[in-house]
Amino acid sequence: MSGTGGANIYEQGLDKTGANFEALSPLSFLARTADIYPDNLAVSYGEVRRSWSETYARCRRLASALSARGIGKGDTVAVAGRSSPMIRIWN
Repeated sequence: MSGTGGANIYEQGLDKTGANFEALSPLSFLARTADIYPDNLAVSYGEVRRSWSETYARCRRLASALSARGIGKGDTVAVAGRSSPMIRIWN
């Protein structure tokens, strides 16, 4: 690391800005990724392929269905199922 005095070169002169930093929760990650890479592959399981925009739209529909049943921000929702990205949400 010549010239940096042993400091990490990736931590120098890079103040956090909207161009290089975005604090992401799982939900904001999904929305941001669907916005930036809508047609990129998000889910690949067997023969099933889903883009980020398809995945985000499906998550929004699920959230809307939960909301219609009175489930809201701060409520806990659990899913019990086998380890699969499908969990019957694509049917």
